[in-house]
Amino acid sequence: MNHESSPRAWVDVDLEAIAHNLDIARQALPDTALMPVIKAGAYGHGLEPVARRLDADGIAYFGVANAGEARRITLANLRTKPFILGPTIPDERAEIVEQGWCCTISTMEEARHFQSLAALGNRTFTVHIAVDTGMGREGFLPTELGGVAPQIAALPNLFVEGVMSHFPAADEDVPFTQDEIGVFTDCVQTLSQHFDLRYRHIAASAGELGYEIPCANLARPGLLLYGVAPMASIYDGVLRPTLRLSSRVSLIRELPAGHGVAYGRTYVTDRPTRVATIGIGYADGWSRRLSGAGARVCIRGQFCPMLGRVTMDQIMADVTHVPDAAPGDEVELIGPHIPVTEVAERAGTIVWEIFTGLGPRLPRNY
Repeated sequence: MNHESSPRAWVDVDLEAIAHNLDIARQALPDTALMPVIKAGAYGHGLEPVARRLDADGIAYFGVANAGEARRITLANLRTKPFILGPTIPDERAEIVEQGWCCTISTMEEARHFQSLAALGNRTFTVHIAVDTGMGREGFLPTELGGVAPQIAALPNLFVEGVMSHFPAADEDVPFTQDEIGVFTDCVQTLSQHFDLRYRHIAASAGELGYEIPCANLARPGLLLYGVAPMASIYDGVLRPTLRLSSRVSLIRELPAGHGVAYGRTYVTDRPTRVATIGIGYADGWSRRLSGAGARVCIRGQFCPMLGRVTMDQIMADVTHVPDAAPGDEVELIGPHIPVTEVAERAGTIVWEIFTGLGPRLPRNY
Protein backbone atom coordinates (compact mmCIF):
# COMPACT_ATOMS: atom_id res chain seq x y z
CA MET A 1 0.00 0.00 0.00
CA ASN A 2 1.32 3.44 -0.96
CA HIS A 3 1.20 5.84 1.99
CA GLU A 4 3.09 8.68 0.32
CA SER A 5 1.36 11.93 1.23
CA SER A 6 0.90 14.96 -0.98
CA PRO A 7 3.37 17.82 -0.52
CA ARG A 8 2.58 20.70 1.81
CA ALA A 9 3.76 23.22 -0.78
CA TRP A 10 4.55 22.92 -4.46
CA VAL A 11 5.05 24.76 -7.76
CA ASP A 12 3.02 24.23 -10.93
CA VAL A 13 4.86 25.23 -14.12
CA ASP A 14 3.10 25.83 -17.43
CA LEU A 15 5.65 24.88 -20.09
CA GLU A 16 3.28 25.82 -22.90
CA ALA A 17 3.01 29.33 -21.46
CA ILE A 18 6.82 29.61 -21.55
CA ALA A 19 6.81 28.49 -25.20
CA HIS A 20 4.06 31.04 -25.91
CA ASN A 21 6.11 33.80 -24.33
CA LEU A 22 9.10 32.82 -26.46
CA ASP A 23 6.85 33.26 -29.49
CA ILE A 24 6.01 36.76 -28.23
CA ALA A 25 9.73 37.51 -28.13
CA ARG A 26 9.95 36.34 -31.75
CA GLN A 27 7.09 38.62 -32.74
CA ALA A 28 8.77 41.55 -31.01
CA LEU A 29 12.05 40.84 -32.84
CA PRO A 30 11.18 38.99 -36.05
CA ASP A 31 14.62 39.31 -37.64
CA THR A 32 16.63 38.56 -34.51
CA ALA A 33 18.04 35.26 -33.24
CA LEU A 34 17.13 34.34 -29.67
CA MET A 35 19.06 33.00 -26.70
CA PRO A 36 16.50 32.02 -24.03
CA VAL A 37 18.05 32.57 -20.62
CA ILE A 38 17.50 29.48 -18.47
CA LYS A 39 20.14 30.05 -15.80
CA ALA A 40 19.27 29.68 -12.11
CA GLY A 41 17.04 26.70 -12.82
CA ALA A 42 15.18 28.61 -15.54
CA TYR A 43 14.42 31.32 -12.99
CA GLY A 44 13.12 28.74 -10.54
CA HIS A 45 10.95 26.94 -13.08
CA GLY A 46 13.29 23.97 -13.63
CA LEU A 47 16.25 24.00 -15.99
CA GLU A 48 15.89 20.67 -17.81
CA PRO A 49 12.10 20.68 -18.34
CA VAL A 50 12.15 24.23 -19.67
CA ALA A 51 15.16 23.53 -21.87
CA ARG A 52 13.54 20.40 -23.32
CA ARG A 53 10.36 22.30 -24.17
CA LEU A 54 12.21 25.14 -25.88
CA ASP A 55 14.81 22.97 -27.61
CA ALA A 56 12.44 22.30 -30.47
CA ASP A 57 12.00 25.97 -31.25
CA GLY A 58 15.11 26.63 -33.35
CA ILE A 59 17.07 28.95 -31.08
CA ALA A 60 20.72 30.03 -31.15
CA TYR A 61 21.86 29.11 -27.64
CA PHE A 62 20.59 28.53 -24.11
CA GLY A 63 21.92 31.21 -21.79
CA VAL A 64 23.40 29.75 -18.58
CA ALA A 65 25.50 31.16 -15.77
CA ASN A 66 28.33 28.67 -15.35
CA ALA A 67 29.88 25.38 -16.35
CA GLY A 68 27.67 23.39 -13.99
CA GLU A 69 24.54 24.59 -15.73
CA ALA A 70 26.12 24.03 -19.15
CA ARG A 71 26.92 20.46 -18.12
CA ARG A 72 23.27 19.85 -17.26
CA ILE A 73 22.25 21.00 -20.75
CA THR A 74 24.75 18.58 -22.30
CA LEU A 75 23.66 15.68 -20.09
CA ALA A 76 20.05 16.31 -21.14
CA ASN A 77 21.09 15.49 -24.74
CA LEU A 78 19.63 18.67 -26.21
CA ARG A 79 20.35 20.02 -29.67
CA THR A 80 20.81 23.61 -28.51
CA LYS A 81 24.24 24.41 -27.09
CA PRO A 82 24.73 26.31 -23.82
CA PHE A 83 26.23 29.78 -23.78
CA ILE A 84 27.97 30.70 -20.51
CA LEU A 85 27.04 34.32 -19.90
CA GLY A 86 29.38 35.16 -17.03
CA PRO A 87 33.15 35.05 -16.66
CA THR A 88 34.69 31.61 -16.33
CA ILE A 89 36.90 30.36 -13.51
CA PRO A 90 40.29 29.01 -14.69
CA ASP A 91 39.53 25.52 -13.35
CA GLU A 92 36.37 25.35 -15.47
CA ARG A 93 37.98 26.16 -18.78
CA ALA A 94 39.40 22.76 -19.77
CA GLU A 95 35.94 21.20 -19.55
CA ILE A 96 34.39 24.15 -21.42
CA VAL A 97 36.82 23.73 -24.31
CA GLU A 98 36.54 19.94 -24.33
CA GLN A 99 32.73 20.09 -24.44
CA GLY A 100 32.68 22.86 -27.05
CA TRP A 101 30.44 25.15 -25.03
CA CYS A 102 30.46 28.81 -26.00
CA CYS A 103 31.49 31.53 -23.56
CA THR A 104 32.70 35.12 -23.32
CA ILE A 105 36.16 36.56 -22.89
CA SER A 106 36.81 39.79 -20.99
CA THR A 107 40.62 39.79 -20.66
CA MET A 108 43.65 38.73 -22.63
CA GLU A 109 44.45 36.27 -19.82
CA GLU A 110 41.20 34.44 -20.59
CA ALA A 111 41.83 34.60 -24.33
CA ARG A 112 45.35 33.19 -24.05
CA HIS A 113 44.25 30.46 -21.63
CA PHE A 114 41.47 29.33 -23.97
CA GLN A 115 43.92 29.47 -26.88
CA SER A 116 46.38 27.17 -25.08
CA LEU A 117 43.66 24.70 -24.08
CA ALA A 118 42.24 24.61 -27.61
CA ALA A 119 45.71 24.16 -29.13
CA LEU A 120 46.42 21.34 -26.68
CA GLY A 121 43.37 19.51 -27.99
CA ASN A 122 44.03 20.52 -31.59
CA ARG A 123 40.62 22.13 -31.86
CA THR A 124 39.00 25.50 -32.56
CA PHE A 125 37.13 27.08 -29.68
CA THR A 126 34.25 29.54 -30.17
CA VAL A 127 34.04 32.69 -28.04
CA HIS A 128 32.17 35.97 -27.91
CA ILE A 129 34.06 39.10 -26.93
CA ALA A 130 32.40 40.80 -23.95
CA VAL A 131 32.40 44.59 -23.88
CA ASP A 132 31.68 46.65 -20.76
CA THR A 133 29.40 49.45 -21.96
CA GLY A 134 28.27 50.38 -18.47
CA MET A 135 27.46 47.32 -16.36
CA GLY A 136 30.88 47.10 -14.69
CA ARG A 137 30.66 43.33 -14.33
CA GLU A 138 32.66 41.85 -17.20
CA GLY A 139 34.10 42.73 -20.57
CA PHE A 140 36.79 44.83 -22.19
CA LEU A 141 36.35 48.57 -21.91
CA PRO A 142 35.47 50.13 -25.27
CA THR A 143 38.73 52.08 -25.23
CA GLU A 144 40.68 48.80 -25.05
CA LEU A 145 39.21 47.18 -28.14
CA GLY A 146 41.46 48.82 -30.70
CA GLY A 147 44.49 47.36 -28.95
CA VAL A 148 43.23 43.93 -27.96
CA ALA A 149 41.30 43.01 -31.12
CA PRO A 150 44.45 42.39 -33.20
CA GLN A 151 45.93 40.34 -30.37
CA ILE A 152 42.83 38.13 -30.17
CA ALA A 153 42.71 37.83 -33.95
CA ALA A 154 46.27 36.48 -33.84
CA LEU A 155 45.25 33.51 -31.65
CA PRO A 156 44.81 30.74 -34.24
CA ASN A 157 42.64 28.35 -32.21
CA LEU A 158 40.04 30.92 -31.16
CA PHE A 159 37.03 31.61 -33.36
CA VAL A 160 35.40 34.92 -32.43
CA GLU A 161 31.76 34.35 -33.33
CA GLY A 162 30.24 37.39 -31.68
CA VAL A 163 30.31 40.39 -29.38
CA MET A 164 28.11 40.96 -26.37
CA SER A 165 27.36 43.47 -23.65
CA HIS A 166 24.58 44.00 -21.12
CA PHE A 167 22.28 46.89 -20.24
CA PRO A 168 22.52 47.86 -16.53
CA ALA A 169 19.51 50.20 -16.50
CA ALA A 170 17.28 49.57 -19.52
CA ASP A 171 14.18 49.59 -17.31
CA GLU A 172 15.27 52.61 -15.27
CA ASP A 173 17.42 55.06 -17.27
CA VAL A 174 16.33 55.55 -20.86
CA PRO A 175 18.81 58.34 -21.80
CA PHE A 176 21.78 56.35 -20.47
CA THR A 177 20.60 53.24 -22.30
CA GLN A 178 20.19 55.10 -25.56
CA ASP A 179 23.73 56.45 -25.21
CA GLU A 180 24.91 52.93 -24.40
CA ILE A 181 23.43 51.65 -27.65
CA GLY A 182 25.63 54.16 -29.45
CA VAL A 183 28.71 52.95 -27.54
CA PHE A 184 27.91 49.33 -28.35
CA THR A 185 27.43 50.21 -32.02
CA ASP A 186 30.91 51.76 -32.06
CA CYS A 187 32.33 48.62 -30.43
CA VAL A 188 30.71 46.44 -33.08
CA GLN A 189 32.24 48.59 -35.81
CA THR A 190 35.70 48.39 -34.23
CA LEU A 191 35.58 44.60 -33.86
CA SER A 192 34.11 44.10 -37.32
CA GLN A 193 37.40 45.35 -38.75
CA HIS A 194 39.03 42.17 -37.38
CA PHE A 195 36.24 39.56 -37.14
CA ASP A 196 33.23 38.37 -39.11
CA LEU A 197 30.74 38.71 -36.25
CA ARG A 198 27.86 36.29 -36.64
CA TYR A 199 26.13 37.46 -33.45
CA ARG A 200 25.92 40.89 -31.83
CA HIS A 201 23.89 41.05 -28.63
CA ILE A 202 23.27 43.40 -25.72
CA ALA A 203 19.54 43.21 -24.91
CA ALA A 204 17.79 41.11 -22.29
CA SER A 205 14.01 41.38 -21.80
CA ALA A 206 13.83 45.12 -21.05
CA GLY A 207 16.15 45.96 -23.92
CA GLU A 208 14.14 43.83 -26.32
CA LEU A 209 10.82 45.42 -25.44
CA GLY A 210 11.89 49.02 -25.05
CA TYR A 211 14.58 49.93 -27.58
CA GLU A 212 15.63 49.82 -31.21
CA ILE A 213 19.17 48.38 -31.51
CA PRO A 214 19.99 48.34 -35.23
CA CYS A 215 23.43 46.77 -34.85
CA ALA A 216 22.18 43.81 -32.76
CA ASN A 217 20.95 40.56 -34.31
CA LEU A 218 20.59 38.33 -31.21
CA ALA A 219 18.63 38.93 -28.00
CA ARG A 220 18.55 37.18 -24.65
CA PRO A 221 14.95 36.96 -23.35
CA GLY A 222 14.86 36.14 -19.66
CA LEU A 223 12.08 37.45 -17.44
CA LEU A 224 9.60 37.83 -20.26
CA LEU A 225 9.87 34.07 -20.92
CA TYR A 226 8.43 33.60 -17.46
CA GLY A 227 5.43 35.83 -18.02
CA VAL A 228 6.56 39.20 -16.68
CA ALA A 229 7.53 42.27 -18.69
CA PRO A 230 10.23 44.27 -16.88
CA MET A 231 8.96 47.49 -18.46
CA ALA A 232 5.78 48.69 -20.11
CA SER A 233 5.31 47.58 -23.71
CA ILE A 234 2.63 46.68 -26.22
CA TYR A 235 3.13 43.04 -25.22
CA ASP A 236 2.04 43.47 -21.59
CA GLY A 237 -1.38 41.91 -22.14
CA VAL A 238 -0.22 38.91 -24.16
CA LEU A 239 2.48 37.37 -21.96
CA ARG A 240 1.13 34.38 -20.06
CA PRO A 241 1.91 33.62 -16.39
CA THR A 242 4.09 30.52 -16.17
CA LEU A 243 4.19 29.57 -12.51
CA ARG A 244 1.80 28.99 -9.63
CA LEU A 245 2.94 28.55 -6.01
CA SER A 246 0.57 26.69 -3.70
CA SER A 247 0.48 25.26 -0.21
CA ARG A 248 -2.04 23.71 2.14
CA VAL A 249 -3.69 24.63 5.38
CA SER A 250 -2.32 22.31 8.02
CA LEU A 251 -4.20 23.62 11.07
CA ILE A 252 -6.94 26.08 12.02
CA ARG A 253 -7.28 27.45 15.54
CA GLU A 254 -9.37 30.05 17.34
CA LEU A 255 -7.19 32.61 19.11
CA PRO A 256 -8.51 35.13 21.63
CA ALA A 257 -7.93 38.87 21.44
CA GLY A 258 -4.51 39.89 22.72
CA HIS A 259 -2.74 36.71 21.52
CA GLY A 260 0.57 36.94 19.68
CA VAL A 261 1.21 35.24 16.34
CA ALA A 262 4.67 33.94 15.30
CA TYR A 263 8.12 34.95 16.52
CA GLY A 264 8.64 38.25 18.26
CA ARG A 265 4.89 38.82 18.75
CA THR A 266 5.06 41.45 16.03
CA TYR A 267 1.39 40.74 15.42
CA VAL A 268 -1.10 40.55 18.30
CA THR A 269 -4.77 39.82 17.64
CA ASP A 270 -7.13 42.71 18.38
CA ARG A 271 -10.22 40.48 18.36
CA PRO A 272 -11.05 36.78 18.49
CA THR A 273 -9.36 35.49 15.33
CA ARG A 274 -9.54 32.31 13.35
CA VAL A 275 -5.95 31.59 12.34
CA ALA A 276 -4.80 29.13 9.66
CA THR A 277 -1.32 27.63 9.80
CA ILE A 278 0.01 27.05 6.26
CA GLY A 279 2.82 24.66 5.32
CA ILE A 280 5.34 26.96 3.66
CA GLY A 281 8.14 29.18 5.00
CA TYR A 282 11.38 30.88 4.18
CA ALA A 283 13.13 27.51 3.78
CA ASP A 284 10.91 27.09 0.71
CA GLY A 285 11.65 30.57 -0.58
CA TRP A 286 8.65 32.44 0.85
CA SER A 287 10.61 35.52 1.79
CA ARG A 288 10.88 36.55 5.43
CA ARG A 289 10.69 40.13 4.15
CA LEU A 290 6.98 39.51 3.58
CA SER A 291 6.55 39.58 7.35
CA GLY A 292 4.34 42.50 8.36
CA ALA A 293 4.37 43.79 4.79
CA GLY A 294 0.70 43.39 3.92
CA ALA A 295 1.18 40.07 2.12
CA ARG A 296 -1.88 37.94 1.53
CA VAL A 297 -2.84 34.46 0.41
CA CYS A 298 -5.97 33.15 -1.25
CA ILE A 299 -8.06 30.37 0.33
CA ARG A 300 -11.37 29.20 -1.13
CA GLY A 301 -11.37 32.23 -3.40
CA GLN A 302 -10.98 34.69 -0.51
CA PHE A 303 -7.99 36.91 0.21
CA CYS A 304 -6.57 36.26 3.66
CA PRO A 305 -3.98 38.55 5.25
CA MET A 306 -0.77 36.92 6.44
CA LEU A 307 -0.19 37.39 10.17
CA GLY A 308 3.14 37.90 11.93
CA ARG A 309 6.54 36.80 10.76
CA VAL A 310 7.31 34.17 8.16
CA THR A 311 8.89 31.21 9.93
CA MET A 312 11.16 28.55 8.47
CA ASP A 313 8.43 26.07 7.56
CA GLN A 314 5.10 27.79 8.19
CA ILE A 315 3.12 30.99 7.90
CA MET A 316 -0.16 32.05 9.47
CA ALA A 317 -3.16 33.80 7.93
CA ASP A 318 -6.42 35.27 9.18
CA VAL A 319 -9.36 33.14 7.96
CA THR A 320 -12.00 34.58 10.27
CA HIS A 321 -14.02 35.70 7.22
CA VAL A 322 -13.72 32.25 5.55
CA PRO A 323 -15.83 30.10 7.90
CA ASP A 324 -15.65 26.99 5.71
CA ALA A 325 -11.82 26.99 5.53
CA ALA A 326 -10.47 23.67 6.77
CA PRO A 327 -7.19 21.74 7.14
CA GLY A 328 -6.10 20.38 3.77
CA ASP A 329 -7.43 23.35 1.82
CA GLU A 330 -5.25 24.53 -1.04
CA VAL A 331 -3.67 27.95 -0.58
CA GLU A 332 -2.64 30.19 -3.48
CA LEU A 333 0.49 32.24 -2.81
CA ILE A 334 1.36 33.10 -6.43
CA GLY A 335 -1.19 32.53 -9.13
CA PRO A 336 -4.23 33.94 -10.92
CA HIS A 337 -5.37 35.96 -7.89
CA ILE A 338 -1.93 36.97 -6.57
CA PRO A 339 0.58 37.87 -9.29
CA VAL A 340 4.28 37.45 -8.61
CA THR A 341 4.71 41.20 -9.14
CA GLU A 342 2.55 41.82 -6.06
CA VAL A 343 4.62 39.43 -3.96
CA ALA A 344 7.85 41.10 -5.08
CA GLU A 345 6.48 44.56 -4.29
CA ARG A 346 5.38 43.49 -0.80
CA ALA A 347 8.79 41.95 -0.15
CA GLY A 348 10.56 45.08 -1.34
CA THR A 349 12.46 43.18 -4.00
CA ILE A 350 12.31 42.19 -7.68
CA VAL A 351 10.46 39.40 -9.46
CA TRP A 352 13.75 37.73 -10.42
CA GLU A 353 14.57 37.15 -6.74
CA ILE A 354 11.12 35.76 -5.94
CA PHE A 355 11.29 33.27 -8.81
CA THR A 356 14.87 32.13 -8.25
CA GLY A 357 14.38 31.95 -4.49
CA LEU A 358 11.79 29.16 -4.73
CA GLY A 359 13.69 26.35 -3.08
CA PRO A 360 14.39 22.72 -3.98
CA ARG A 361 12.04 21.48 -1.24
CA LEU A 362 9.16 22.58 -3.46
CA PRO A 363 8.36 19.85 -6.00
CA ARG A 364 7.69 21.14 -9.52
CA ASN A 365 4.71 19.83 -11.47
CA TYR A 366 4.78 20.35 -15.25
